[in-house]
Parts: sequence; structure tokens; C-alpha cells
Amino acid sequence: MYQVMTVGDVELSVHDTGGGGPVVVLLHGLAGHAEEWAGTRRGLHTDHRVVAFDQRGHGGSSRRPADVSRAAHVRDVVGIADRLGLSRVTLVGQSMGGHTALLVAAQHPELVERLVLVESGVGGGGAQLTADVAAMLERWPVPFRDHPAAVRWFGGGPVGHAWADGLEARPDGLWPRFDVDVLVRTLSEVHDHQAWAELDRVEQPTLLVSGTNGLIPSAEIDQMLRIHPTARHVRIPGAGHDVHLEAEDSWIRVLRTFIEEPASRAGGPRPTGSGRRRGGGPTSPPR
Repeated sequence: MYQVMTVGDVELSVHDTGGGGPVVVLLHGLAGHAEEWAGTRRGLHTDHRVVAFDQRGHGGSSRRPADVSRAAHVRDVVGIADRLGLSRVTLVGQSMGGHTALLVAAQHPELVERLVLVESGVGGGGAQLTADVAAMLERWPVPFRDHPAAVRWFGGGPVGHAWADGLEARPDGLWPRFDVDVLVRTLSEVHDHQAWAELDRVEQPTLLVSGTNGLIPSAEIDQMLRIHPTARHVRIPGAGHDVHLEAEDSWIRVLRTFIEEPASRAGGPRPTGSGRRRGGGPTSPPR
């Protein structure tokens, strides 16, 4: 069930399955919503406690927060964990949600036991990439006439349905539950800064998940594995950027395997000083 929690300067719409099992926290990407993790939640909830929430500026959470910085998103994760009494969680993030998860793991190692980055890199790309994403969002033909029209626009299948399910019904049709200018401000800091130094601080067992048709460059993944040499990379055949939707069964098997393994087999912690403290990485292309 969803509940609204006040965390700092925002209200966040949070879904918590409850229960006493190991905790998995799920972070959606830009323009997404917590309910796109419904399949993942069903695949885990029998023996895990699963928490997901709409990021600030998205869905049922505060739509126009004053602060959309990376630091604010990190505070949201930590604040929800504090409100729910969570500790030692598996933190999973897709796309921009993965970028947030990476920062949380680096800055709050006491909270994160394992880290899973789904089609997510270290950021970068600059202002032009932000402009490209803004232009893409502005091309959405809103309002959509109805749910089937939205599903078709988003490409059909599980991805189309998940994106259409995130829309808000109004008298004149279906609208996004976000404002593009807020998302542009949110994304600009991700594109302004590459989080190589933050990745170098991550000591937890880490899993990188990508699709064979995904958007994260192989060179970036390779560099991430060099900086975090005990991390593991799994590429899911036939999937694109929305791996968790396009290949749900394969994704859940991969996730379960990782979070249920002993830490020694899951890949961490890595040896002290194994990272490249002064190393850089490639600049990500548009995604």
C-alpha cells in the first residue's frame, strides 16, 4: 500500500510491502514512477520486504520541489529509511535512480549492504544531453486520448503499459505526473558531474545490470568494473534501457541470485585501495 511521508521539504509517496525479510529498496529513473517496479515487487515480496517510492518531482510525491539536487535525492532515500527503521538494505536503482543509489552507497555505507545499478552509469554528458532529453519529453503528444493510445505511443508491450500507467487522468485526457522543467533541473546536475570518485568509495558488493540493447556504453561499464574490481556485470539478452520491464523474469532471477548469495560470492567487499583514486572515465553519450 502507498503512504505519504514527509521527508525534509517534500512529501513522498511510498510503497512498503512490510514483513520481516531482508529489505530491498527500489529507485525508478527520470520520468518514471514507483509502480513500474510492481513486477519486481511481486517477485520478491514473499520473502523480502520491498520498498519503492515516487522520486521528488514525480508521481504522487511533491511535484515542484524547490530543491532537486543530487544531495536532495540522497536525503530522500536516507530519510525514508530512517522513517521506516530500515538498515543494511539492498539498494536498487534504474537509470537516474541508479545514479542516486550510487551516491547513497558511497555516502552512507552503514545503510547499504548491497548495490544494484540497472542500466545506470556515472553521469556526465553536459548541457546538450540535458537539452536532448528535454526535447524528447516535450514531444510527448499530451494529453493522450486514452490508455491504449498512450501504450501505443510508448511502444506497446510491458514498457508501453508501465509508462502509460504512470499518467494522470484529467477531464481532457491523460497527462504526465511531472513537469518537464522540474525534470530538466533534476537531470542537469547528473549530466554536469561524473561520479567516478563516488564509485571509487563504494565498498559494498555491487551488481551492474544492462541490456544487450541498452544505452550504457560498454566503455563506461568496463571503466566502472576497473574502478570497482569486485563488482559483477550481467547483460540481459534482448533487453533495452527498461530491463526490469522488458525482461522481467530474467531480471528477477538475476536480482534474486545476487541478493541471496553470501557476501563473499556476491563480490565484496573489495580490497582496500583497489580503486583508481585519481582515475577518470569516458564521457557518456546521450541516453
